[in-house]
Amino acid sequence: MKNGALPFRVGNASAGPDREAELRRGVAEAMAEAATGGSEHGARHVAIIMDGNGRWAKRNHVPRAVGHQRGVESVRRLVRSLEGMGLDCLTLYAFSSENWKRPDEEIADLMGLLRRFVKKDLPEFIQNGVRLKIIGDYRQLDSDIVEMLEDALERTRDGKTILAVALNYGSQQEIARAAAKAAENGEVTPESITANLDTADLPPLDLLIRTSGEVRLSNFLLWQAAYSEMYFTDVLWPDFTPEHLEAALASFANRERRFGGR
Repeated sequence: MKNGALPFRVGNASAGPDREAELRRGVAEAMAEAATGGSEHGARHVAIIMDGNGRWAKRNHVPRAVGHQRGVESVRRLVRSLEGMGLDCLTLYAFSSENWKRPDEEIADLMGLLRRFVKKDLPEFIQNGVRLKIIGDYRQLDSDIVEMLEDALERTRDGKTILAVALNYGSQQEIARAAAKAAENGEVTPESITANLDTADLPPLDLLIRTSGEVRLSNFLLWQAAYSEMYFTDVLWPDFTPEHLEAALASFANRERRFGGR
């Protein structure tokens, strides 16, 4: 992969006249949002699949748990840099609904890291105006974690920059829940599904990044990524820095977003 990163652009299938008119309205709205993003790159919402902790640990001949610890440090660096990035929202894929298949010891390590991260970094979130949001079925986690997260959500609710963390998250499950809720209230349409997603109150997704060289979405933000740009890098997550994010945003700024049009 050239320069260690591979960008992808998502297209759109043909549609009828009504759908095309709706699409044009959506394109106009998305372009207006991008134009008012307040930054040179124009992105408001970036999401990251944080991949490569285990491979980093193997490469450095340390236990897998150490790789996860270093991954948390990468999260911390990135969150501290948000104010200067010109983003409204950063979404991180922290624990998927499929991650329960991992060994019990590794899951325990990950949950311990989550507890320590929230406890240690919450005061800094508040000080720096970061608003925490959780997407996914996080209430299925241990009760003490749920209580800690809900306290953090309340205490950071006035923050301006959003840090959305995906916990016990699966996009297919999210879409199914949203469609069921939409059906309860009337017609199931793309708009009614979008309005019932976990991300309904977030800006549209502009850029999705995956680290570690893997080129797949892994059940993450499948609906939201329909017209997002994609950026894949060989950098393992523990080595990912704010400078790598800036490089991804620079790549995004050079792309022509057509939203299915010309």
